[in-house]
Amino acid sequence: MSEKIVNDQIVKIFDTTLRDGEQSPGASMNMEEKVVIARQLEKLGVDVIEAGFAASSEGDFESVERVSREIKRPRVLSLARAQEGDIKRALKAVEHAKHPGIHIFIATSDIHMKHKLRMSRDEVVDAAVWAVSYAKKQIDYIEFSAEDASRSDWEFLVKVFGEVIRAGAITLNVPDTTGYAIPSEFGALVRHLIEHTDGADRVIWSAHCHNDLGLATANSLAAVANGARQVECTINGIGERAGNTSLEEVVMAIKTRRNLLDVDTNVATEQIYPTCRLLSQITGIPIPINKPIVGDNAFAHEAGIHQDGVLKHKYTYEIMTPESIGIPGNRLVMGKHSGRHAFGERLKELGFNLEKEDMNRAFLRFKELADKKKEVYDEDIEAIVAEEILRLPGQPDAFELLYLNVSSSSNAVPSATVKMRVNGHERTEPATGDGVVDACYKAITKLTGARANLVRYSVKAISGGTDAQGEVSCLLEDGGIRVSGQGSHTDIIMASALAYINALNKLEYRKHYRQVVEREGP
Repeated sequence: MSEKIVNDQIVKIFDTTLRDGEQSPGASMNMEEKVVIARQLEKLGVDVIEAGFAASSEGDFESVERVSREIKRPRVLSLARAQEGDIKRALKAVEHAKHPGIHIFIATSDIHMKHKLRMSRDEVVDAAVWAVSYAKKQIDYIEFSAEDASRSDWEFLVKVFGEVIRAGAITLNVPDTTGYAIPSEFGALVRHLIEHTDGADRVIWSAHCHNDLGLATANSLAAVANGARQVECTINGIGERAGNTSLEEVVMAIKTRRNLLDVDTNVATEQIYPTCRLLSQITGIPIPINKPIVGDNAFAHEAGIHQDGVLKHKYTYEIMTPESIGIPGNRLVMGKHSGRHAFGERLKELGFNLEKEDMNRAFLRFKELADKKKEVYDEDIEAIVAEEILRLPGQPDAFELLYLNVSSSSNAVPSATVKMRVNGHERTEPATGDGVVDACYKAITKLTGARANLVRYSVKAISGGTDAQGEVSCLLEDGGIRVSGQGSHTDIIMASALAYINALNKLEYRKHYRQVVEREGP
């Protein structure tokens, strides 16, 4: 390369929420949802967005392509195996990106090479070099990953990385694919690779860690301390198995301990909390109350000694401020007298950039809610957007709830009567169950003919007070397809019905799309 591309003072943030994060069970997103997240990631200030694995499905290809067209500042990548078909598909998906790139990987550990790839070391080196060389003829920015690097032979890694640098790779990624590494060990590995790989000073070294032992953030910071200048992570740490490195944890650790690490990031930290909340709303995966940085208890103090200390001086027990990650001092936002302009501005602050039609629908829902509640909170507005706006484009809902009546007492079997519009026809069904939610779901199942299994059901109050909205999230599975549904309402039974129907509509779309692809091809 003609110029040194490494800035030793900046750690690049590579966000893989839309690719590795989406592989988390129950975190699947449709195209519109991915675009909403990508826009917020751009606002957050991440340097790289891995938009998907274009060769894995037609839906993933279209999502990568759409994100590539929408995003202007961050680099947009697609993942690809070291295979010609994958690389061609990835290149096609990112061709309209302002800053396109491709992320090529192949496994390098003996266990992966023997049992998964069934290739020798020399064959793996040849495949890696061929893939990078092939892609380099058509695109400049290539990242190369040695899958399962933390369980690979160090000297073999040195050889592989040296060869792909010569072939044209710009960023080299050292993945702890199985979350196996210990920080001291992983930091030493990164240092060894930088010190012994030919051309190491001409590339960016990256760390991609998983959280199987709860060490993803610690391992990523160890890599940074030993020379890595890119960290690959996800919002809320979502990802396969126990998840990936948490973006918010790494960024705030670097910011808070800059005196020790002597590096910084380009992230606008005030956008962290809105981004984490947005992803939680879209996926239906709640943020644990004790989650570092963004959990509800992260800035809560109950012990008397702690309360006394914080009141006297915040830094006695707070190493960062709520405002630094975007938690507003006053959570009350709007009321029934709030206008469209103020509502639109608040949506933007929360990370939603809506088209005019979507904005109008959201505003009508907001006004309806404001008439029922004295106080409308940010969480209420997020729930409105999650339920009303993040719908599948161009595909009318197969199922619509028209009426719900439930009855329950200590002396009678809980019952529900549900009226719905099913594929354009109005139908009504009664049902009984173990509880009113069970009765309601049984009635909806009869009406829709659904055969999906309810994998997960969760409910929480979005905000305080007896008039608080209830937020329900459910995960359904049918024929190997998993989707999440969300519903919010001041009546928790209604919220439950809306969440279930939301998930059923997503299932219908996914099954319809699969049939079209099988019949007509992608």
